[in-house]
Amino acid sequence: MHSLPTASEKPRFVAAMFGRIAGHYDLMNTVMTLGLDAGWRRAVAGAVGAPTRVLDVGTGTARLAQALTEAHPAAAVIGVDFSEPMLRASATPRTTPLAAADALMLPFPDDSFDAVTSAFVVRNLADMRAGIAEQARVLRSGGSLVVLDTTPGPRNWLRPLSRLYFDRVVPLLGRLIAGDAAAYTYLPASSAAFLEPEDLAQVLRAHGLQNPTVRRLALGCVALVSARKR
Repeated sequence: MHSLPTASEKPRFVAAMFGRIAGHYDLMNTVMTLGLDAGWRRAVAGAVGAPTRVLDVGTGTARLAQALTEAHPAAAVIGVDFSEPMLRASATPRTTPLAAADALMLPFPDDSFDAVTSAFVVRNLADMRAGIAEQARVLRSGGSLVVLDTTPGPRNWLRPLSRLYFDRVVPLLGRLIAGDAAAYTYLPASSAAFLEPEDLAQVLRAHGLQNPTVRRLALGCVALVSARKR
């Protein structure tokens, strides 16, 4: 099992990791998910209602921000990420503004957006609860917060098979495609250590969000957790 970084080590570790794989990140996601990642992004875009102003936190190469723009062409979508190499690797049209920013200190006033999204970000934060609190802070009353992330795995007999795929196949793909097996060894280790989506839903509730819902995807290996701000 990959040794996970401590909370104090995590920001530097994660920034360095995403800096190394930025150029191959999109291709790797498509290959290791068998192309399912595009549908997951569409699911996030469909879960935000009819927003007029959307923030995508940890936007990376901005594929989710682009999916949001395509689904909601009248909305103003902004993407932020603390990895500048990831932002530079984005092929997203510059009609979608992208900016460097820390997910734990978002540079926006309270109540700035009526939807806040993230994809495969919350699991990587040094302080997951502080990150959720920041997303809730910039969300307007009645707005939607949507989190897409991996889970510890399916809750049935498929879990050992999913762990075999993540622990063995994904690092091999990472070495072959991205030239970085270590980054894709961290992925299964951090997923296995992450909250079950139902527990993440309760974290959202604890930060002033109501009626959380959980939608498991990819046989339960990925989950979309959403809620609304009171």
